[in-house]
Amino acid sequence: MEAYSVLIRPVITEQSMHFASTRNAYAFEVSPRANKVQIRQAVESIYGVKVADVRTANVKGKPRRRGRSFSHTKAWKKATVVLHEEYHIDLY
Repeated sequence: MEAYSVLIRPVITEQSMHFASTRNAYAFEVSPRANKVQIRQAVESIYGVKVADVRTANVKGKPRRRGRSFSHTKAWKKATVVLHEEYHIDLY
């Protein structure tokens, strides 16, 4: 897979910004077919940093209701990437 097709977008939440400042860990939405090695290579090539650890989680879609019909939001894959101490990513 190409690096830009592995990483979809960074996840910007209060919790992810807290982890970025305290633990040097950044969250990304990634392709559901990407594995940890591909995610590591994509982050290192796009952002020019050294990755220490990669954790992944499959996030289930939440149930939603509109009138009488029920549906679900899209399921997606989240990757938490921990960088070495001397590196950081400027997301803003």
